[in-house]
Amino acid sequence: MDDRVLVERQLGRPPRAFRRVAARCAFGAPAVTEQWAYDDAGDPFPTTYYLTCRHLVAAIARLEAAGGVERWSDEVARDPGLAADLERATAEQRRIRRELAGGGTGRDGGTSLDLGIGGSANPGRLKCLHAHAAYALANPGYELGGRILDEVDPPWPTRCCLASPV
Repeated sequence: MDDRVLVERQLGRPPRAFRRVAARCAFGAPAVTEQWAYDDAGDPFPTTYYLTCRHLVAAIARLEAAGGVERWSDEVARDPGLAADLERATAEQRRIRRELAGGGTGRDGGTSLDLGIGGSANPGRLKCLHAHAAYALANPGYELGGRILDEVDPPWPTRCCLASPV
């Protein structure tokens, strides 16, 4: 089956600005997609890597609901190594977005190309743990996202989310 169709099943709607699958789950299904910097209408899509695995989406939503965004933002502020890792990943994210934009600037005149992971204007204050987890799956070695993913137990379910009815 086509990846775009699988992602649509996972999301329950057509994906916006879909470019490709950037990472797969333990079952081979899409887990993270990569989006173009702008959709077909020229609207910015600042989340370059988008988590689609329903198991991970739900698990990370629970982390966020338990104060995970604030806790990880505080950890970044306390840990210089983690802050440096986030800074490096943010610079890489901006480079990737500019590359994906291919010289285009969309309806926003290019301002979204300078945003950080998950569309954050202030990378030191995290916005969305899903985006950091997705970035880590698509770009292994991103410590902050990897540490967020380490909190998901189990990392993958016993059967693929696509095996369950939508």
